[in-house]
Amino acid sequence: MKFLAALAIAALVWLVGLFAFAERVRGLTPADEPDRADGIVALTGPSPERVNASMRLLEQGKGDRLLISGVNRQVRRQELREVTPGSRRLFNCCVDLGFEAENTRGNAQEIARWARARGYDRLIVVTSDYHMPRSLVEIRTEAPEITLIPHAVTTPSLDDSRWWRATVTARRMTLEYTKYLAVLFRELVRRVSGDEGAQAVQDAAEAAEDARKAA
Repeated sequence: MKFLAALAIAALVWLVGLFAFAERVRGLTPADEPDRADGIVALTGPSPERVNASMRLLEQGKGDRLLISGVNRQVRRQELREVTPGSRRLFNCCVDLGFEAENTRGNAQEIARWARARGYDRLIVVTSDYHMPRSLVEIRTEAPEITLIPHAVTTPSLDDSRWWRATVTARRMTLEYTKYLAVLFRELVRRVSGDEGAQAVQDAAEAAEDARKAA
């Protein structure tokens, strides 16, 4: 009975946390005039608006350069340029492409290397609203010395306060919340038991994600 009670309490806490996370995501709207930074970084994903929004910021002079992190290795620079709105001159002179990242942690590592190589201390981070909380944790872990300015791209389907009633939006929010908790837990383990314990948590999380994709 005690075990079932503890399980029920844990489930309730998890559910409350999910709805709190969802409200946080729904409240992430991009600032019309974000503070200027040294550079801009865009994390690629299912929405092309991430790259488009980052290019608009670059055109507005909000950063000196733009890094598009996690570009598919099969995509050539010219191909990406053709589908990206904005100044061709600006794209050619001031946009860097990162091909190494395969997940959000990889994005963070790629961003940290780029920022340090450029000597940047302030970055505008562009990604989808639901992806922003986890992205910020990952980047801060890799580059705690850098100030991050979030610029979230709104996901229209998640604007509905009843997102939980639609299978697609409920699945997206739940999956992202679970990944976010896994990252927070990994960082807690790192502080308590060091990098080896944190790596074990990361490996387990990646194995679970691979299994989900294969299912």
